[in-house]
Amino acid sequence: MKVISKKQRLRKEVINFVGIIFASVFFAIGYSWFLLPYNMAPGGVGGLSQIIKHFTGIPNGVSMIVINLPLFVISFIFIGKSFGSKSLYGMFMSAAMTDLISIPMLHKFGFIADLAPYTHIVENRIVYAMLAPEDLFLSAIAGSVMLGIGLGLIFRFRGSTGGTDIPVALIKQKANISIGTGYYIVETGIILLVAILLKDLKLLIWAYLNLFITTKITDLASEGLPYIKGVYIISDEVDEIRGEIFDKLDRGVTYLKGISGFNQRDIRVLFCVLNRRQVPLLTDIVKDIDPDAFMILTDVYDVLGYGFKSRKLNLSDN
Repeated sequence: MKVISKKQRLRKEVINFVGIIFASVFFAIGYSWFLLPYNMAPGGVGGLSQIIKHFTGIPNGVSMIVINLPLFVISFIFIGKSFGSKSLYGMFMSAAMTDLISIPMLHKFGFIADLAPYTHIVENRIVYAMLAPEDLFLSAIAGSVMLGIGLGLIFRFRGSTGGTDIPVALIKQKANISIGTGYYIVETGIILLVAILLKDLKLLIWAYLNLFITTKITDLASEGLPYIKGVYIISDEVDEIRGEIFDKLDRGVTYLKGISGFNQRDIRVLFCVLNRRQVPLLTDIVKDIDPDAFMILTDVYDVLGYGFKSRKLNLSDN
């Protein structure tokens, strides 16, 4: 077992903490520039903060902190101290960034000279957003993409923005489903609550659109592209196909024993895992050697082993 030195561990922790800061900027841009001004947050603590701001005027970032604090007991107990501490740090950073890089604050700090291009009237209220109300669809897409990148990167650096990230991480750890799917499950109730309390059923449509985009981008940012394919090959020429896979694709193969359902004879099935871009090359190899071969192509969620980098996130302390 390889022992990690204190210096390597410290370096890894520093990278994680700096990475969370970087990711929080994307998170905050998605929320404060595009989604929150139009009450289009895709559920989560951001969605709940919309309700609080609507009725009390408390800034979104402050509301996020207040909502999140009680949830960290769950994080420390069920997920671990490492994830809990980074959740606390990530929550404060993402919430603070949401207020700090909002358009009014950027104007106050002198980064935006004129607020007029970003000032809009929506249902008798003033909002500050990067895009005008007539570009609501673009705001939804841009905000969801930025938010998804931010969330995915925060998870990649073993952190969290708190709130629903905590039950989502717990679901992923226990049920081994993707982060994006976990978000879809947890956020649905919050989306319904926001639409009811703000008395705007159109928010359901926007929130679910944003949730769909955000979950997809979150998966991509946190786990990478699903670029791995698994292939089953049934042929009388599996030995020759195996040799060509070794020579031309540099991939390993596994023989599986089977029985033909048609004539009850013993057969050998070739199984291979390879990158998606190699699939056309493998198809040509199989067709050239045995045009009658039976080939099954399937998506592979994760591979741990030589030649592949695992997409699975480690949320434990070890």
